[in-house]
Amino acid sequence: MAEKKKILIVDDDENIAEIISLYMTKECFDTKVVSDGDSALTAFDEYEPDLVLLDLMMPGKDGYQVCRELRAKSQKPVIMLSAKGEVFDKVLGFELGADDYIEKPFDSKELVARVKAVLRRYTVGMGGQTETAPESEVSADMEKVEYPDLIVNLTNYSVTYFGNRLDIPPKEIELLYFLASAPNRVFTREQLLDHIWGYEYVGGTRTVDVHIKRLREKIKDHEQWRIGTVWGIGYKFETGAKPE
Repeated sequence: MAEKKKILIVDDDENIAEIISLYMTKECFDTKVVSDGDSALTAFDEYEPDLVLLDLMMPGKDGYQVCRELRAKSQKPVIMLSAKGEVFDKVLGFELGADDYIEKPFDSKELVARVKAVLRRYTVGMGGQTETAPESEVSADMEKVEYPDLIVNLTNYSVTYFGNRLDIPPKEIELLYFLASAPNRVFTREQLLDHIWGYEYVGGTRTVDVHIKRLREKIKDHEQWRIGTVWGIGYKFETGAKPE
C-alpha cells in the first residue's frame, strides 16, 4: 500500500484547522495541526510534510514570513489560506513562493481538489529527479528543448543552466518549457495562464508575471536567447543575437 501523503495544517483558528484536518483525513491524507508560525517551522522539520496549508494571519510570525523561511530551505508545496482576497495579497504570496492561494471561506471540495492538483504537479516534477536511467538511454521522443547553455527537460522536470541543474518548481519549468518550445512566438498572459494553469484556475494573469519574474531571477539573459517581454501583450522566448 502506498504511504499516505502528509499535510501540515497551520492555522490559529482551532475550529477551521480541525475541519480542514477532517477533510484531508477523509481523503486518506495524514495530517498534523499547529497554530503559530514558530511551531510550523519546527513541525516542518520534524513531521516532513508533503504539503503545507498555511494561514496568513497568525500571532507572531505570519504566513508570509513562514513561507519565506520555508522557501529558503525547501521547494515542498505551500498553499496559502486567507480571508484577504485583494490582488496585492495574492501577488505577494506568489512572489514569496506559494504554489496556490485560497480565499476563506472555501468549499471543502475545492480545497481538496487544489491540494491534490498541487501535489500531483510537485510529485511529477520531483519524480523525474529520482530517475536512475542514464540520460543517453532516455527515449528519443522525450519532451526536451536545448539552447546554448540551457536544457529544459519536461520528461524529468529538470532545467540545466550552464551545466548546473537548477532547483526550480514544476510550474516554472512548465512555463519555461512552453515558451522555449515555440521560440520567438508571442503568447498573451491569458494564453499562458490557460495553458499552464488551466481554464479553471481562479487566479489572475498577474500570476504569470510573478512566475516570469522568478524565472528571470534564476535564468539571466543569454547572448543567444532570453525571456522577452512584449509590452501590453505578454511574453516570448526570444532567440538570436542580443539586440544592442
